[in-house]
Amino acid sequence: MTLLRRCLLGVFLLWLAPATADSLPAPVRAALKEAGLPQSSLGVWVQDTQTSSPLLAAGAERAMNPASTMKLVTTYAALELLGPAYRWKTETYGAGPLTGETLNDGLILKGYGDPKLTLENFWLLLRDLRQRGVRDIRGGIILDQSYFEPVAHDPGAFDNEPLRAYNAIPQALMVNFNAIRIRLLTEGQIIRAVPDPAPTSLKVVSNIEMDAALCGDWRERISTEVATAGMQRVLTLRGRFSADCGEKSFNLNLLPNGSYVDSVFRLLWTELGGTLNGIVRAGEVPPGATLLASFDSPPLGDAIRDINKFSNNLMARQLFLTLGAEQSGSPATPRKGATAIENWLAAKGLNFPELVLENGSGLSRLERISPGHLGKLLVSASNSPVFGEFESSLPIVAVDGTMKKRLQNHAVAGHAHIKSGSLEGVRSVAGYVFDAKGRRMAVVAMVNHPRASAARPVLDALLQWVYER
Repeated sequence: MTLLRRCLLGVFLLWLAPATADSLPAPVRAALKEAGLPQSSLGVWVQDTQTSSPLLAAGAERAMNPASTMKLVTTYAALELLGPAYRWKTETYGAGPLTGETLNDGLILKGYGDPKLTLENFWLLLRDLRQRGVRDIRGGIILDQSYFEPVAHDPGAFDNEPLRAYNAIPQALMVNFNAIRIRLLTEGQIIRAVPDPAPTSLKVVSNIEMDAALCGDWRERISTEVATAGMQRVLTLRGRFSADCGEKSFNLNLLPNGSYVDSVFRLLWTELGGTLNGIVRAGEVPPGATLLASFDSPPLGDAIRDINKFSNNLMARQLFLTLGAEQSGSPATPRKGATAIENWLAAKGLNFPELVLENGSGLSRLERISPGHLGKLLVSASNSPVFGEFESSLPIVAVDGTMKKRLQNHAVAGHAHIKSGSLEGVRSVAGYVFDAKGRRMAVVAMVNHPRASAARPVLDALLQWVYER
């Protein structure tokens, strides 16, 4: 063998060998240095989905906080355990007989965890109920939330931001993510704040002043404060808003679940020509109750697109609990959801001893998985019958979802399906990159460090390297 051939063979074997922290790609090392992050803060796994060993494995064996890339575990498990066509039910029952167009003993609403029972879909359910002859409801509404086990939960416990929409508490009957959209409308120098939906139990006061600054991170310039005045909750908005922003909106978790369902039901039911007397209270469907109308959600394959492309934490948590109820029976609990996923992994011959599942969304300080094991799960998914639905649920780099504004005008743009993750002290990416030769590469990278907020160029450099190498 000539010296040249020996040198070329050596280079080829070195290229194939799994990397260590000392052999991170040069662009990644440079980005780490620029960000002031140590190599020990980064865990990386890169593998061609058609091979049996990784191209790059640096710090990949460590248990790390994955942030929202944990949603890939939950959604892949759900696709295989429930199937892409799985649908959630929401049902309405008469607590007593229907007399003419009147329910004298109240209406029962029973939920089964639908993660996307939007205003539009809830309206369709109530419209069906009206078409079946119900107009006047006396005796109020009974909410049957028994499909999920009730838990005491402080919505501000995670980050002291109880009004943020992602901190809403999962419920078996969750309407419109329990969110109220606040629209900021400019009228001259006045900024109106319009709630949607607009329950009578909520008053919104706008003390926002307009200025001529660049729009930038406009949401951080507006503070929210909620107080109780009699039977009303009063939301007061303060801060400054740039005329350069145009119309903007944001979602808030303002009302307890029961109050929210009550408010939305009354708004929609009145629009449909119905009447409602009585209060909302908790209860269960009694034996012999008459099913009046029901609504089937869009299929799971559609739901996971919202979960992964837009990193919807509440939907992911609803799905996690659904897995528990479907595999171990109701009422659903987080432990049942975790057990369902652990048993599914074991059945696939995947042993992840470091895996910690709290709610399946990644919105957690406790959840852990190693980059290497998440990478192996992505390789496994690439050979699954549900892979088409799974991959298409991930954001396309520089095109849509949470990756829409990243790596624009770079070669990897449009060539990767990547889920990103972000928490205080955590930045991550996971998914698939189609490299310049058309090979599908499973890619996972996690940074756990107090300065992780500076890690985006590091992760972007890795994605570019995988594509261009």
